[in-house]
Amino acid sequence: MPEAQRIPVDLRRTTLVVRDIDRSLPLYRDALGLTVIYDQVIGGTTRLVLLRANDDFVGVLGLMQRLNLAEAVPAPEFRKAQPGDPILVFNLQDLETRFERISATPDVRVAEAPRRIEYPGPGGSVIPVLFSAVWDADGNFIELNRILGAPAGR
Repeated sequence: MPEAQRIPVDLRRTTLVVRDIDRSLPLYRDALGLTVIYDQVIGGTTRLVLLRANDDFVGVLGLMQRLNLAEAVPAPEFRKAQPGDPILVFNLQDLETRFERISATPDVRVAEAPRRIEYPGPGGSVIPVLFSAVWDADGNFIELNRILGAPAGR
């Protein structure tokens, strides 16, 4: 980002509250290849794992598990995202080869296998994308894309 366009705010991390971090890590760490940069139990009640892709300052993903809950945790729902639900979007340069490993990961459900779609771009242009989507073990909807043209905003 050019210095003249910078604002004094960075989006550092998105944290998902998960049922079981050890069930979540096979997707995020092993299949997607994110690197664990923090894994601690905090106050004896919460486990927090932070993972990074290519930057350890912005775009970090947090997985947080509440430990020793007294009430039962509801089962995950595997449905299209509703208001209040997050959608994670990952850009994978090797989507075609990595998708098989992702879809074979325990507790992952495939919503859509990779297929080419076109998003509208500025000035009537199109942004071609190889699009796919899965749900993680907690029912979080995740887009796994490979941008085939120039990304929006460039």
